[in-house]
Amino acid sequence: MHFPGHSSKKEESAQAALTKLNSWFPTTKNPVIISAPMYLIANGTFAAEVSKAGGIGFVAGGSDFRPGSSHLTALSTELASARSRLGLTDRPLTPLPGIGVGLILTHTISVPYVTDTVLPILIEHSPQAVWLFANDPDFESSSEPSAKGTAKQIIDALHASGFVVFFQVGTVKDARKAAADGADVIVAQGIDAGGHQLATGSGIVSLVPEVRDMLDREFKDREVVVVAAGGVADGRGVVGALGLGAEGVVLGTRFTVAVEASTPEFRRKVILETNDGGLNTVKSHFHDQINSNTIWHNVYDGRAVRNASYDDHAAGVPFEENHKKFKEAASSGDNSRAVTWSGTAVGLIKDQKPAGDIVRELREEAKESIKKIQAFAA
Repeated sequence: MHFPGHSSKKEESAQAALTKLNSWFPTTKNPVIISAPMYLIANGTFAAEVSKAGGIGFVAGGSDFRPGSSHLTALSTELASARSRLGLTDRPLTPLPGIGVGLILTHTISVPYVTDTVLPILIEHSPQAVWLFANDPDFESSSEPSAKGTAKQIIDALHASGFVVFFQVGTVKDARKAAADGADVIVAQGIDAGGHQLATGSGIVSLVPEVRDMLDREFKDREVVVVAAGGVADGRGVVGALGLGAEGVVLGTRFTVAVEASTPEFRRKVILETNDGGLNTVKSHFHDQINSNTIWHNVYDGRAVRNASYDDHAAGVPFEENHKKFKEAASSGDNSRAVTWSGTAVGLIKDQKPAGDIVRELREEAKESIKKIQAFAA
């Protein structure tokens, strides 16, 4: 594995024209496209296809890290699938190139087990990176600095085993803490993103430059990379994010309709048919409430496609009545009230393609957009 900062001077010189992400992930091609570790969607085969196309593919690692949990079993299985897809089944000591694992840290009963249960799986299967998100601020503030399960303790343990650590944030304040805790890559996620995120935040147009400036001022002794997430679905968005100061770009919603993703057909249909994402997606705690999902701290909420359940909520229908409709619809096979996580860029997504084709298409679209922009500088 390649640990940040361990390159020789000769290696650094040879890579001078490349980005830090390229040096940590040699199989990547610029601009670096990263698929988000979406729970129940980002499987090992999917991540491997992103990697094969020159991107960084993340496998969802879940949130329950207690011994014997189904999340741990699934993670091991999906990493084995990624190794198989990359043709590395017979080479167990070879790291999985361009493959990472995403861990959700909001389940406070579970996070103290990460170093005991997750780390052995990571060491066995050798992905290159680990993406951390949603640590509980109450747990962080009440724990001793050396306590098991704090962000810093987990990052230190991951570094000791050679992993590049990504940390997802939604504010400059959280980016500062993540960098102070040792994160190598700050995932600056704007509120246009689909799925779970900070309940209070801003779009990437202001977030990414301010995070980049803060890191340049306050962490001069080390190079912390920024990648942008939220509201990007095509090459034009990729170029915009790069112009804001990001070194790579994360996409989630665009990849939910990748052929290899584990997205159910009814959710694929919702994504492909939804337009005008600013109007037809909603960022709210309601989506978790209707799903009876209680692991998320109230500093986090999520963006999803507006549906009948949310419309009833907005119209003032009592929650108990609304939840009864939700459960009755689910039991009858009616998916019209099911939550479909989606970002505001959903209206740009019109077709399903293999994950590798999406990566290559985004990269070429970005290059064409850059050529058009260059005309303004002539």
